[in-house]
Amino acid sequence: MLIADLFAAGGIVMYPLLGFSILAIALIAERLTFWYRVNRRQRSVVREVLRLYPDDSLSALNKLKQNADLPISRIFLEAIGLQRSVPPSGFRLALESATQAELPMLRRFNTAFDIIISSAPLLGLLGTILGLIRSFASLRLGDVGGESAIAVTGGISEALISTAAGLAVAIFTLIFANIFRGFYRRQIALIQEYGGQLELLYLCRYEDNPAQLSMVGSDRQGL
Repeated sequence: MLIADLFAAGGIVMYPLLGFSILAIALIAERLTFWYRVNRRQRSVVREVLRLYPDDSLSALNKLKQNADLPISRIFLEAIGLQRSVPPSGFRLALESATQAELPMLRRFNTAFDIIISSAPLLGLLGTILGLIRSFASLRLGDVGGESAIAVTGGISEALISTAAGLAVAIFTLIFANIFRGFYRRQIALIQEYGGQLELLYLCRYEDNPAQLSMVGSDRQGL
């Protein structure tokens, strides 16, 4: 059976399922591109910033600005580039606030994935029910072994196509949605790890020379 025939046999619910599948592929492609860029460059950038920050905070700021498309770079920029020296508690608050601002980008499209995963099987089941209704409506009493019975059995097999299509769309989307959730959890762990290291470096600089920190924020204005 050709794909066009399968699509026609699935009934009207195949159209929203087709829309869900196209939407899922587009969202998955965007998220794959995003996480590939983050995972490929993030570690090297952050390690270089942490190496530069104790002795050359301006170079660290420049490095962050050059990689401002990375979420963790934007988080560090908000904290390091404060306009004046703040106590370590204020620096931690800046990191936490910047992290919260980045969470929607890291969790982007999760709601859309959840809608597709939950709705696609239900649409497939709806298609099956509609197909069964049409099949049994063609059954005539007293003609159990006739052509109407053959039409019923054939209609039942065709009606199940919509359920199979709905499950296929949901399973495909679920696999990638779980992969992206794993990337998200790992990203949060890395932000906490690298953020803690940056806090320690800031604490050392603050205790050694608080006045120098205020110069960093003012120099950021000129970058």
